[in-house]
Amino acid sequence: ISDQKPLGCWSLKHGQILTCPVVCNFETHEYIAVHDDKVLRIWKSEDISLDKAFKATLSADVYRIHSLPHGGLLVLFRGGGVRTLDELLEAPQQEIENVISGEAIRWSGAFMEDQQPVLIFTTEKDEDFFVYVQKPKLNSLHKYKLEQQESAKPLCFTAHITNQTVTLLCLYSNDSVYQILIPLQQDTEEEEEEKEILSKSLLLNFSISQAVLKGTSLVALDKDHIAVLGSLNAPKKQPKECLTIWNTKFQTLQTSKELPLGTSGQLWCYEEKFFLIHGKVLTVIMYKCETSSLAAAVGKLKCSQTPDVSSFMNWNTLEDEELVVSFQSQESVGLKAESRMNLRSKKSIDAELPFDSLSPGQVLARFKDAPNYLLETKFRRLMARPPTPDLQATVGSVVNVLTDRCKNSKYYPQDFLQEIVETWDLSYSLCPDLMAVGLEKKDMHLLQTCLERFPDIPEEITYACLKAFLSISEAHLENTDVNLDSVICYIDVESDKKEVKTEIVENGFSAQMDQDMCGTKIPKESQSWSDDESCPVGPQKAALLNAVLHSAYTETFLLPHLKNLPAQEAVLFLRYLYYLYVKCSGKVNTTLPGIRSPTINQIMDWMCLLLDAHFTVMVMLPEAKELLSNLHRFVRAQVRFYSELNKIEGSLRELQRLNHLRESHTYSIEVLEII
Repeated sequence: ISDQKPLGCWSLKHGQILTCPVVCNFETHEYIAVHDDKVLRIWKSEDISLDKAFKATLSADVYRIHSLPHGGLLVLFRGGGVRTLDELLEAPQQEIENVISGEAIRWSGAFMEDQQPVLIFTTEKDEDFFVYVQKPKLNSLHKYKLEQQESAKPLCFTAHITNQTVTLLCLYSNDSVYQILIPLQQDTEEEEEEKEILSKSLLLNFSISQAVLKGTSLVALDKDHIAVLGSLNAPKKQPKECLTIWNTKFQTLQTSKELPLGTSGQLWCYEEKFFLIHGKVLTVIMYKCETSSLAAAVGKLKCSQTPDVSSFMNWNTLEDEELVVSFQSQESVGLKAESRMNLRSKKSIDAELPFDSLSPGQVLARFKDAPNYLLETKFRRLMARPPTPDLQATVGSVVNVLTDRCKNSKYYPQDFLQEIVETWDLSYSLCPDLMAVGLEKKDMHLLQTCLERFPDIPEEITYACLKAFLSISEAHLENTDVNLDSVICYIDVESDKKEVKTEIVENGFSAQMDQDMCGTKIPKESQSWSDDESCPVGPQKAALLNAVLHSAYTETFLLPHLKNLPAQEAVLFLRYLYYLYVKCSGKVNTTLPGIRSPTINQIMDWMCLLLDAHFTVMVMLPEAKELLSNLHRFVRAQVRFYSELNKIEGSLRELQRLNHLRESHTYSIEVLEII
């Protein structure tokens, strides 16, 4: 999420359209999609093409597929019929009954109750709205009609089930949320012919200090909290889009977050995370709802000192066993007194507990202000605990506490941070400040390790590391601990720091090749660098640059940053890339020896990127003229060599065919002349 890199991408053929959201099967770790209303596709992450994925054509149009943990997958058809995925796979062309007539489905949701899946969906017909409650495995279906509301109609729905009762929440066009309670009827009852009319009760009205929240989407968080995405309209002010959380039990606004870049109007919630489109990016926000109490609600309201929507919840409070990481509150005036009170009571409780009985959140909260030596000791004990599903996130939070202490101070636990990064499978998004602190402290070894291990480093940070590696002096690097595994096999350094040259045979390139191949004459004295084939940087700097070459990137995001690289450093980097290119081309399999050595594709991609970003500047630089000429000459020689190979490709294929026709047990020596 921190850097929008696609982890997987699957495309449909031209003309095919996905007609319902793709879902994941939790049990088989497969993706399920429907395109063109009836065509079912099932594939796994390692599958490359959807054309080769499993395909089944159904007999009716699909509205939604719902995936339930431990409950399988339910397929809801546009006619109201419901089937499990397993039933459809056994007989894809089975007839699907039409439950609804002339109605259009507006919303659907799936839930688990008493270990049985329950599907709820709403429909609309002639401005009347209906609710259907189905238990597919028990063949139970009940239909209800919503009570009409004058001058207002439902915009969106959400629901939750508690104690055999469905709580359906409806956001209406009059800026209010209504609640409808539907008891789950006994499975033995027959379907009623007479539709029962459901009465509704007003739950919330979105009026806030003369401002009105025009909601576009809502989701239920628990039995006492809902989240609403919408636009806040105030007199004589521009509308502001915001995400809000409301306490439905006490009719209070818990917190809000302004979204200045705009949204798509859609809000999703899954496993205590919000998903929404903010501007042009997908934003994921973790949240935690506190236990609903009147004292907390009233206290937060009394502390509010702003007539507008304000933030009443501390999104960064560590409670129980959950580490809450979320957006920063714009205003937190109302939190200070309560936070201090909670902290005092919490410390008194924690102080009575032994260290091993404390949850990770309690450990971080108690020791984050401890002395340096005690902080590292306690954190080492925390990370030494038996593995748990959230231990990796805990380690990321440990790193965040350490990096916060490192900012603008002399404290820097270099060995401890290096040990954590080498031991745990972390990512940039888990500890986003770690590499920034490494750049500030000029910890080249840590940056090298992060570049090699983190899969989601933003291009801005990758560029910052590249610039730092190129600008640091060789003398400083000689005393720096750097992993040389990626260069030790092709850069051999003697005690006098002179590189030992090894003879290489280049594919189709000779140092004595005519210089007029590229149309220019190069002065004899200018050929020294290309002929001696020495590495333009020391082994430490080469190892650091190799780590940059291995990092993942998206060209569109990296190129604007790369254009800011100083010209002299860009030339030095291009010289090193050219050196690697010649080395790779001298190998029969175009592969450099060593661990995590750059590949020929990585080298060529970075050369193209660098030339795209700095070609005009390099053409004007006298010191780059020789390099560009050598590069042009070498590439042109290889193009010519492969062109000659293409000419004899047909003859080589014919030889291969003749070889298969001969008897394998005969021995002969033949001389074939290729004309």
